[in-house]
Amino acid sequence: MSKLEIRLKETADQINVALDALLPKAQGSDARLVEAIRYASLSGGKRLRPFFTLEAGRIFDADESALMRVAVAIECVHTYSLIHDDLPCMDDDDLRRGRPTLHRAFDEATALLAGDALLTFAFEVLGEPVTHSDPQMRCKLIVALAKAAGAQGMVAGQAADMAGGDIGSDLIAVTRMNRLKTGALINYAVDAGAMIGCASEAEKTSLSRYAHDVGLAFQMVDDLLDAEGVVRDTGKAVGKDKDRGKVNFVTVLGADATRDRIAMLADQAKQHLSLFGPRAYVLNEAVDFIITRRH
Repeated sequence: MSKLEIRLKETADQINVALDALLPKAQGSDARLVEAIRYASLSGGKRLRPFFTLEAGRIFDADESALMRVAVAIECVHTYSLIHDDLPCMDDDDLRRGRPTLHRAFDEATALLAGDALLTFAFEVLGEPVTHSDPQMRCKLIVALAKAAGAQGMVAGQAADMAGGDIGSDLIAVTRMNRLKTGALINYAVDAGAMIGCASEAEKTSLSRYAHDVGLAFQMVDDLLDAEGVVRDTGKAVGKDKDRGKVNFVTVLGADATRDRIAMLADQAKQHLSLFGPRAYVLNEAVDFIITRRH
């Protein structure tokens, strides 16, 4: 493995340990619900969003404990979004991270409630004093996550995705949809690390622009994997968008043009990090990982 892959694995292991410690244990009358929450949350995954929070904060030597708790909250929101995205009323998927989706492993109602529980748990984690000693910082983190995850962010993007054919071949609409559905939470992950690290306005702007370009590139790679990938590598169903008549960057641009835009976004993302010099080495290397991944 490359140094970055080792770093990503170390981060994923740290997030798994932190999640395991913070999530409730299965016992009593709510045991089945908690089992479902833990099944979905501790089932692996790249943990890329928490990785962005930790690495952005480390540029400024931010408090590691605060970064980790915010990273856990972000992963809870991300997992909730995957649970709901897989439901029969949404994308109706049977496979996630190489295992049966939550509603297949348990049942639809339990999956719905597990997603609800993870979303609310994220704000519980952010609101606790142990996350950050400054209540104003906790409030800023909470409000920013609510915007990123809600009707101005991820949920709005999901609604646009469900509208599907209504978008047609409008590249601007497709870009906005993915900027919200995928990019909003990635942007928050990077922004949160900068906030905790007390970055200057110029530094926050540079990192936010980096996150914007990385988020779009990430989704474009996802669209390519859906069109050209194999289940063995992706750990989830492929060819879904075409089968369901949904639009994405590949259906609008074609595969080759999508690759060209990924390369352009990758170059831009790296340029945004120039302000930080070698301090942003890991974030810089992460760009190449994102655009060459197979899962």
